[in-house]
Amino acid sequence: MEDFPSSSEKEVLISSFLEIATGFSSDAAINYLQATNWRLEDAFELFFAGGEPGTAFSDDRARDDGVRPPIPLKREVLYGPAPSLLSQCFDAESSVWKSEGGESNCSILASLFRPPSCLIYHGSFHDAKVAASSENRWLLVNLQNMEEFSSHMLNRDTWSNETMVHMIQANFVFWQANHDTDGGKKVCTYYKLISSPAILVIDPITGQKMRSWSGMRTADALLEDLLPFVDGGPKEHHDVLSRKQSVHATELGLREAASTEGTSAGDRIGADKDIMEASMNAKLEYLHLPEEPKGEKGVTCRVAIRLPDGRRLQRNFLRSDPIKLLWSFCSSGLEEGNMRRFRFVQTTSGGSNSLEYESNLTFEEAGFSNSMISMVWK
Repeated sequence: MEDFPSSSEKEVLISSFLEIATGFSSDAAINYLQATNWRLEDAFELFFAGGEPGTAFSDDRARDDGVRPPIPLKREVLYGPAPSLLSQCFDAESSVWKSEGGESNCSILASLFRPPSCLIYHGSFHDAKVAASSENRWLLVNLQNMEEFSSHMLNRDTWSNETMVHMIQANFVFWQANHDTDGGKKVCTYYKLISSPAILVIDPITGQKMRSWSGMRTADALLEDLLPFVDGGPKEHHDVLSRKQSVHATELGLREAASTEGTSAGDRIGADKDIMEASMNAKLEYLHLPEEPKGEKGVTCRVAIRLPDGRRLQRNFLRSDPIKLLWSFCSSGLEEGNMRRFRFVQTTSGGSNSLEYESNLTFEEAGFSNSMISMVWK
């Protein structure tokens, strides 16, 4: 039995249909989709062919009143896979889809759902990984499935987002392939992907999968998920890992010395531990946070902050206030806020900026006005 979409999925299908069939009502969109069992591409075919939902017209019969009698819409099962309408559009423009004005309706679809050619690295997965490593960028991979409409939605809504484009161009090498190509099959097998479309962040130095997502991912959600990768490339990531391994090796060495040299080495370990704990438990001091201003828009600015635990905070600041007050504001709302260092990341059309407490910028100089920034632990 065929599975029908849920209410939320139907809303997405109706919205997608109306983006093409401009000027039509929601009821008309529902009629087309219901006539094609909620298959969006089939609904587009019926719409572009000039058909009415549930009816077709005979060319050689007419009623006495001049109106052609309706013939029920006929569907037949095709043996073997049939190319989708969107696949036809991406491969070539067919003269069947020409509208009265001469413009290709297939071109309209292709322009909406076209892959982001300005972002895609044109080469093999291996070559993309080498390029990302040499440029100290993360490798962002998108495995597509042309039979899944969510793949086309990623092209239309996510990869075309202006902020997303700038973020990828500044921090990633982007590789996109269909899941059933030779390269796509190898990636699916190696990373054990069971569904597509899929999005992965790959460390190009080791080939390790750092993060992955499946299905449709909105631009806003993916931008937030990718923020941890914009502050440093894979080389910086490995430098941090090397330092941690060095500290761990030093601790192991001290413990070995303690076991062979007696209490003197153990005393040194205890002293070092006390110093580290004292350093970690030292309360961080930030500027005094004044009362929230309630002045006119030209004097104040409102900033929204996404915390590491997913919560969102909002507050008004004077445009002339130093951005150091962001630390004063957030530290009071987090259990570790006064004990653990953090910074802020601001995503803009030009990429992303990392804001440190040492900055002497004011909110006006930083360009904060109705903006969203993310707090990140150091």
